[in-house]
Amino acid sequence: MSALEIKNKLIALGSPERANHSAYFFKTAEGEYGYGDKFIGCTVPETRSVANKYPDLPLSENKKLLEDELHECRLCALVILTHQFKKANEIVKYEILNYYLANTIHINNWDLVDVSSYKIVGEWLKNREDRSLLYQLAESELLWDQRIAVISTLTFIRNNDFNDTLELSEMFLTHQHDLMHKACGWMLREVGKRDEAVLLHFLNKHAAIMPRTMLRYSIEKFPDELRKYYLSYRQIGKQVEGTRIQNEQVFRTK
Repeated sequence: MSALEIKNKLIALGSPERANHSAYFFKTAEGEYGYGDKFIGCTVPETRSVANKYPDLPLSENKKLLEDELHECRLCALVILTHQFKKANEIVKYEILNYYLANTIHINNWDLVDVSSYKIVGEWLKNREDRSLLYQLAESELLWDQRIAVISTLTFIRNNDFNDTLELSEMFLTHQHDLMHKACGWMLREVGKRDEAVLLHFLNKHAAIMPRTMLRYSIEKFPDELRKYYLSYRQIGKQVEGTRIQNEQVFRTK
């Protein structure tokens, strides 16, 4: 039971054509968020199938997979980890949580975050009053830590607990990266599925200044007329902000 054995099984399932597509899809060109990542073209179901055969992989071997240059190896490591966390007692869960948090630099694409964060960080914090960990992650300079913070709240949302999702989404209203706009918009949409009034209240307060992608993701399931209303609401907000900035510039020149 070793990382090398798992890696070889994944490589055997690879496809150069799919690898090229994945490299494009996950933005691996220079200057893009996935720059330098390497793929072998193994599908997610295939990767999960391999992961399912190694439920007892030691963390020492998992770490070798998680540090591997191949994206599918890191994905496989995280799938194994989420399975282990679900079945573990509190002591082992805490060990897995700390291992996960210590290695977020290797959880370095949105799919890796999305497959693991709410199943580990979210589940750990679900019934705990102290969720300061989320805000430590949110204040990190690492993009992937920030995304982990937001996506982890999916577990809370599924238990009709929305406060942290709303607070983090408000924190990230001025974030510059599209991946965070998408993450917040997705979580807000999930809130709206369970309590539309909560989402509408958030939108009425923030839609005028929300990044367009965040807004579009959050209102994706709305009827056409309501979606158009909030998109126009944002446009008006942009015009008002533009006028304010222009007035300030005129004032400074006087």
